[in-house]
Amino acid sequence: MTVDVTNATDGPAGGRRRVRYPEPALAARAARVLRDNDTGAVITAAPRLYPHMWSWDAAFISIGLARLDVQRAIAELDTLFAAQWRNGMVPHIVFTENDAYFPGPDRWGTDEALDGPRHVRTSGICQPPVHAIAVRRVLDIARRSGPDDRIDAERFARRIWPKLYAWHRWLVEYRTPGSSGLVAIVHGWESGMDNSPRWDVPYDGVHPGAALPPYVRKDLRNVGDPGERPTDREYDRYLWLIEEMRRAGYDQRKIVANSSFLVGDVFITALFAMSCDVLIELGEEFGQDTDELHDLADWAAKARDAVAASCHSVSGMARDRDLRTNRWLDTQTIAGFSPLLCGGAPDDVQLRLLSLLDSDRWSGHPDLLAPVPPSVSPMRPGFNPRQYWRGPQWPVIVWLFTWAFERRGWHERARHLRDGGIRLTEDGSFGEYFQPFTGEPLGSTEQSWTAAVVLDWLCED
Repeated sequence: MTVDVTNATDGPAGGRRRVRYPEPALAARAARVLRDNDTGAVITAAPRLYPHMWSWDAAFISIGLARLDVQRAIAELDTLFAAQWRNGMVPHIVFTENDAYFPGPDRWGTDEALDGPRHVRTSGICQPPVHAIAVRRVLDIARRSGPDDRIDAERFARRIWPKLYAWHRWLVEYRTPGSSGLVAIVHGWESGMDNSPRWDVPYDGVHPGAALPPYVRKDLRNVGDPGERPTDREYDRYLWLIEEMRRAGYDQRKIVANSSFLVGDVFITALFAMSCDVLIELGEEFGQDTDELHDLADWAAKARDAVAASCHSVSGMARDRDLRTNRWLDTQTIAGFSPLLCGGAPDDVQLRLLSLLDSDRWSGHPDLLAPVPPSVSPMRPGFNPRQYWRGPQWPVIVWLFTWAFERRGWHERARHLRDGGIRLTEDGSFGEYFQPFTGEPLGSTEQSWTAAVVLDWLCED
């Protein structure tokens, strides 16, 4: 598909009747969002609510950019990895000069961190390791685009491979404590699913002290309904964890040993396994060190085993583990389907999960506008169709399942999810997330990663 951005129409869909754009116009609108959110240095995650570069946003954004300009896609990932910490961590935010977001770089206080970059300001935590997947996708798109794009993308893949390996090694070295084998997070923001009910129990163990510096939230200024965002009580806990990290000097071993929040994240562990597989493929193609390829194979196998071991004996759903209390967390969310992403669970468990995913408890719920999984089942207590990761549908999560299912050879399932993702986003608003029954865009509109995955879906045809 050739995308002509001049055909894009100004403004989000409005009114009570939901606008439905035909696919060529939807692709043009998506391309325009990426163009308009480009500062020249980075594609901001969203023009108002998120004016910086976020780690896993940038990965998805690069995939959409490759459909328009392979060189720009490469530049986006290069910018992110130029901010990689010397110990290998890829930070979850790379800050621009815009000061309209809180918590900003002063609150994070990473400037004096021993391993932090010196030329750019970043946050002090990470996000899901989807970057190898993005590099693979950009490379595949470039090879279909023409010889110049192919050559440049292959050079880029060869050049960034050691940085990707260092990022994966960091996750193994610093974030696989204990015997569960799950990749651990020290803040709910690291999961990408900030206020998911997955974290309610471990957050109960976070007790902000009187030394928590005062703050003023800026996120509530850019959403119509504050109820769509995390609560002030949740924010107190988020910021207290940052305070703990600052006091530890961002020493990862001290943070893991002492943080009030330490959870084995089954979703990140599944993504890590898949990303290791992809990095092996790229490494074999571009002649990388065989010992490092063996490391990746070992890490992927252990991560798959950990995901499989987390599955509940009755429901089959994968579970996170609170590593502070050494207990499984049985909250059922979209992360429970992690074995379908990476494989490794017994066939009967995967069949049970596929049946559950199709059922009226999830994607088959009769009231859903689009048949794609919401972040929490509409039939679960506490489901909130408007609040962030407590019920809305997220196009980027749909893209991940689509990509994984395609990779596993489940082509019809992948096609069904892709069509549902386009149905959800066809109003052209490119919301951050969507009310699952009405399709109302929530959070920020003109969200870059939403536009990017929609553009990738549309151009695949």
